[in-house]
Amino acid sequence: MATDVQTTGGDGNGRGPGMRVQPRFPGTEARAGKFPGPSLTPALEAIQRRRGWLPREELVALARDVRRPLYEIEGLISFYPHFRTDPPKRVQLAVCHDLACWLHGSDERIRAAKAEFGEDTEVELVEVSCLGRCDIAPAAALDEHPIRLADAAPMLAAARGGGHLETHAQRGAQPRPNDPYEPGQERFRVFRRALARELSGQDIIATLKDSGLRGMGGAGFPTGTKWEIVAAQEARPKYAVCNADESEPGTFKDRQILAEQPHLVLEGLLLAMLATGCEEGWVFIRHEYGPEEEVLREEIESMRAQGLLGSDVLGTGSRFEIEIFTSPGGYILGEESALLECMEGHRGEPRNKPPFPGIYGLWGKPTVMNSVETLADVPVILERGVDWWKAQGTNGATGLKFFAVSGHVHRPAVYCVRAGSTARDLIELAGGVTEGREVAAFQPGGASSNFLGPEALDVPLDWKPLQEAGSMLGSGAVTVVAQGTDLLAAGTNVLRFFRNESCGKCVPCRVGSAKAYAMLSELLERGGDVADLRAEITQLEETLRMTSICGLGQVALGPLLSVLGLERGGAAARAHPKDPEDTEK
Repeated sequence: MATDVQTTGGDGNGRGPGMRVQPRFPGTEARAGKFPGPSLTPALEAIQRRRGWLPREELVALARDVRRPLYEIEGLISFYPHFRTDPPKRVQLAVCHDLACWLHGSDERIRAAKAEFGEDTEVELVEVSCLGRCDIAPAAALDEHPIRLADAAPMLAAARGGGHLETHAQRGAQPRPNDPYEPGQERFRVFRRALARELSGQDIIATLKDSGLRGMGGAGFPTGTKWEIVAAQEARPKYAVCNADESEPGTFKDRQILAEQPHLVLEGLLLAMLATGCEEGWVFIRHEYGPEEEVLREEIESMRAQGLLGSDVLGTGSRFEIEIFTSPGGYILGEESALLECMEGHRGEPRNKPPFPGIYGLWGKPTVMNSVETLADVPVILERGVDWWKAQGTNGATGLKFFAVSGHVHRPAVYCVRAGSTARDLIELAGGVTEGREVAAFQPGGASSNFLGPEALDVPLDWKPLQEAGSMLGSGAVTVVAQGTDLLAAGTNVLRFFRNESCGKCVPCRVGSAKAYAMLSELLERGGDVADLRAEITQLEETLRMTSICGLGQVALGPLLSVLGLERGGAAARAHPKDPEDTEK
């Protein structure tokens, strides 16, 4: 039986010194040793933005001010790659080495950059995982401002001289088909109707269930069902979170939705809050999305000016607050429970499930969490109706779908198409394969999805068809690999990403991914053949898939094994392990 004990002196929402003790659901006993109190992540972010790093004297002062042990703060810092405890050089150039950038020669560019700047005392050159800018591959960041690596030299020279670099989000020239508002029309119309009780929370949930809208963050859990679970909980307060922490190689569609449609994302979040009984919501966004975060902040301020946020929204007496939580980095934070751990101020390690966040989420309270794309689709479904939404799909699919297309294509970008469109359709929209080559393989759903061969180009990009083909829809990121590419090296590149991003909480993922990568790297270095791979690699994959706590370990070796299947003439090594019907995200 869950218990709920209130200590003295707190504000009752789990964030004050006398915070509300989290209820004891079975399986959460291990959390008893975690430090209570407000999250220190925003304070650490503020120090790093002000100083450029985290000096020890600042950490000592913070520990004293908040009455938290210094070793807790240092343990937190050591987990997140964004935090640094050494002073930066004059300029930092971060270069991505993951799949989309690798396909465009990032390894060679990185070697050249190291030869040029390796001894430079003013330039810090670092290799990083995906920056979410696969459309400008090979991508880089100059002092955390996204740039094309090809443009780095003149920008770096300007930065050395004290020049100020500004980068802006790509706002888009034309409205996307999921936007129900014509240019110049009053926005947030659906939320206004719901607030005026023309549309009840039950109506909203019923419509979403009828529409078949699923979570577009990767797992595909039915959105209406998720909202219904949270709405049914009696515990208060409840919370809502928009998961804008897409960090998987090839995935950048949410970034573009945030840039072009912040009003739809935030309206979807408000509707989720209204339907489930939440008053406080957050957009959890990766720190690499600085330009897009500025767009969101502008939109939130505009909403406040319109009376759409605050303690008395539009004079109805209803309270709705939305804030932004900037991620301190790490792919694992895309996993919902690891994200919640981060927001609470802990290391971002996934929780055991059940309980799921809908029952036991942020600060132990019911929490509804959806991806950027999922929330951006909610207003148009409620505005135009279920029949309209269902009619948008093709090949048996329902609705519209955003895809990030990158790799060996002429026009890498984000495309909004009819759900059920094929990879061939998207490649044509992206201008075809570079240099007139044929497709050797492609990933239909981001780095965690299995590679498929050219025979699958006409498979509808939808949940069941891709599952039957041996892969998954995943994050909606199509990465195209042209003939002439070493597929084994491509698969090993993906494996390196998962090895680097393992949070380390569970042994199978932490040790197994490192061992598999060492085996593959050694094979590639000596020019070995696929036939030389021992059966041990298959056993490792099965161990990770069956025993890892979260999806990272469960799929880490899947893409590699699918490449081995292609190398041996098969369509895929095995079916993808994730069943969207069995998981919540």
